[in-house]
Amino acid sequence: MNKPVRAMAVACLLMFLALLLNANYVQFVQAKDLNEKEGNRRVIDEQFSRERGAIIVDGEPIAQSVPVKDKWQFQRKYTQPELYAPVTGYFSYIYGRDGIEQSYNDILSGSDDRLFVNRVIDVISNDQPQGGSVELTLDPAAQKAAFEGLADLGEKTRGAVVALDPQSGDILAMVSQPTYNPNQLASHDLDAVTSAMRKLEGDENDPLINRGAQTTLPPGSTFKAVTAAAGIEDLGLEADDDVRGGATLSFPGIDYQLTNQGGSNCGGNPISFERALEVSCNVSFGWMAGKVGQDKLSAQATKFGFGERPLDDLASAASRFTADPDTELEPPQLAQSGIGQYEVAATPLQMAMVAGTIANDGVLMKPRIVRTVRAPNLSILEQPEPQELERAMSAGDARELNDMMVSVVEDGTGAPAAIPGVDVGGKTGTAESAPDRPPYAWFISYAPATDPQVAVAVLVESAQNTNDIGGGRLGGPIARSVMEAVLR
Repeated sequence: MNKPVRAMAVACLLMFLALLLNANYVQFVQAKDLNEKEGNRRVIDEQFSRERGAIIVDGEPIAQSVPVKDKWQFQRKYTQPELYAPVTGYFSYIYGRDGIEQSYNDILSGSDDRLFVNRVIDVISNDQPQGGSVELTLDPAAQKAAFEGLADLGEKTRGAVVALDPQSGDILAMVSQPTYNPNQLASHDLDAVTSAMRKLEGDENDPLINRGAQTTLPPGSTFKAVTAAAGIEDLGLEADDDVRGGATLSFPGIDYQLTNQGGSNCGGNPISFERALEVSCNVSFGWMAGKVGQDKLSAQATKFGFGERPLDDLASAASRFTADPDTELEPPQLAQSGIGQYEVAATPLQMAMVAGTIANDGVLMKPRIVRTVRAPNLSILEQPEPQELERAMSAGDARELNDMMVSVVEDGTGAPAAIPGVDVGGKTGTAESAPDRPPYAWFISYAPATDPQVAVAVLVESAQNTNDIGGGRLGGPIARSVMEAVLR
């Protein structure tokens, strides 16, 4: 063989090896990324032609694939779509997936590695691959009570309700208003799907956002539960101890005064710690924040879950105590932070976690919304166990604050959440926003106080009647109805 022919043979061999290596790299190394690449129509067509697994609540499917006579063979169908949309999300040919449809897509589509044996059996038996199912922790009665509670405030209402089991972290309700119909995005009429999405994306009320887990807003006076926890833990305060009261809180050398809502004096100066929480005295908790100090108050918020995304299974936002932890707050800013204003921002899920932690003897449980993941043959693939995240307070200190929260409902601003024959703990909140819009109404609560089964957070961003925004008036009845649904 002469030299030119040998060189050509070596070159061809090298190119063949490169082609072989590239083919194997694409098929085995890049396969998962290519399959998951947005816009890969081959994969989308294949998944649309499968019997996608169900999303289940209390034994009943709230999302399932039903046979249809078109090229895709199956149509995704959502029962009670507006009720569960913030959790299920959607499964769309054009716009992909959201919610549980996204986070558990591998299971629902049947492409999860744990379903490999099932896929092999399907190939051998010439059957179409099937997806596994995902069972949620939601309580349908609580979910319905939360949904109807917000709906009763009027069609212009924007808000959210989150309820959880303080002892396990199971999310029992997660409702966002306004909501949407995911059936419109799952339709096989692609022109109609495009039109529906354009309408949703153009809606200034952001119906596609899950306000329960993704929206962070000033929590107002509901954050006083965190400040109270810091006062008990770090200052050794007890319910009967005197704290600063009065109509205003001044700051030496600074032309600013912190006042109470409506200009009240909270019943005098001094007042008891318990009474300060009952009447939601801004002066008391602004003063307390200064005594605790920024570092310890921030640390207390962190123990309750601030600063971390709380959910693995759904898109969620981290709540915050300050926008920049390294920035030292001025005394008025720290006082405002102590009453849930200035840069403090929280999701309803976070504030439900605060309430649940106080009720659960100071132990913060990791929120979870998926109870069981099953293969198509119903064998269990995954069953998350309750997980303790943090001890936010000692058990004794938590019981002290628990008793004070009960007194807020029995003798203070939380009266609308009272349930006859049940000890309910709660805290109202009315958070100022922009000067040209009404404040946000918040309410957090839990019941029974001695054996907590449910903790609730209600946020009302806006309502049809915005002349009387108040956490107790708007949020209290909703929280009560959700708690009653769980305890029933």
